[in-house]
Amino acid sequence: MSLYGVMRTSTSGMAAQATRISTVAENVANSNTVGYKAVRAEFSSIFINNNISSFNSGSVDTNIHRIVDNQGTLQATGSVTDLAIDGDGFMLVRNANGENFMTRAGSFIPDGNGTLVNTGGFQLLGYPLTDGNPTVVVNGYTGLVPVTVSDVELVAEPTTTGNFAANLPSTAAVIAAADLPSTNAAGATYTAKSSLVTYGNLGEEITLDVYFSKTATNQWEVTVYNAADAASGGGFPYASAALDSQTLDFDPNNGKLDGASVDSLSIAIPGGQTLDLDLSGMSQLATGYSVLDAKLNGNAASAAEIVEISNDGTLYVSFANGTRRPLYRVPIATVTSPDNLASISGNAFAPTSKSGDIRIGFPNEAGLGALKSGVLEQSTTDIASEFTDMIDAQRSYTANSKVFQTGAELMDVLVNLKR
Repeated sequence: MSLYGVMRTSTSGMAAQATRISTVAENVANSNTVGYKAVRAEFSSIFINNNISSFNSGSVDTNIHRIVDNQGTLQATGSVTDLAIDGDGFMLVRNANGENFMTRAGSFIPDGNGTLVNTGGFQLLGYPLTDGNPTVVVNGYTGLVPVTVSDVELVAEPTTTGNFAANLPSTAAVIAAADLPSTNAAGATYTAKSSLVTYGNLGEEITLDVYFSKTATNQWEVTVYNAADAASGGGFPYASAALDSQTLDFDPNNGKLDGASVDSLSIAIPGGQTLDLDLSGMSQLATGYSVLDAKLNGNAASAAEIVEISNDGTLYVSFANGTRRPLYRVPIATVTSPDNLASISGNAFAPTSKSGDIRIGFPNEAGLGALKSGVLEQSTTDIASEFTDMIDAQRSYTANSKVFQTGAELMDVLVNLKR
């Protein structure tokens, strides 16, 4: 037996326990760090070949294992741009040097440029939806860009399509042909009227007056004018001709539009585009006039703000007039062995040969988790367990130091034998 070996063995034991206490210190320090994954010191024995008559002590090898695959508690925050993954996967991020990583730390807020950046300084990556639904590059970052809202220009979208549905009272009186709104006469009368806001090419509001007039049993005239052309005080006569006028025929058996009836209007909006207004939902029943649906596209020139990030990763922005538009779709990624990812400062991770290659997809697809907005994943540190490990490591360190002291005392005895 070598006394030097005893001291070397006990020294390795003290070093191992010191490393263990270091992991406890890191875990406790990050007990409130969003998306933090606890680290653990694991030990393995190193043996020395021995013969029958003597024994030489070996030592202990320390391995650091970060338990990335454990999910922390999800806690609601109320901030739309706070993100968490419920299940497997990581959000894809990029640092200031253009390097790509993965993270579970989803505390994103817009920076001065409107780019979503988390507390680690990483930019959230997503696929832009400007050219339609994106195609995921499963094993690479091609097509991914930082999610930025400030570069959404003041958009003015002209109105081009819409739906209008209303019930027309079947009991209404018939209006004489000479008095119909389509004549644009000063004394024109009508059964019902609604106004619709549309938008021109520059985002200006253009109001349309839509008149419904019963012309015969089960037959109605619908006529549209530019409200800006109305006479002083409103109404007829308008300064310009009707933008469109059609006849609607209803089936007396069910009150719906007859199969041969016109079911849409083509309205040339002044200063805008042609509006295709779908009227297929119109009805004629024995009750009063009531609007059931009135939805048109288009919006005034306005800036955008994030209003929703759905579970499938779609980020929506809204404009001042209340319209919404999908702007990005945020993917998530995974690897075969998450616990073997390389840890990067800022709670980010990079693939290694042991973790396997990255696989990218959209949330809720192919075994990937759901993306939660307004939620953050908390640290996986368990304070009680860490304090228990700290006490155990302290006791083990003390025991190893005692072995070292004993070996040193025996060495002193051996050295002093010459005296």
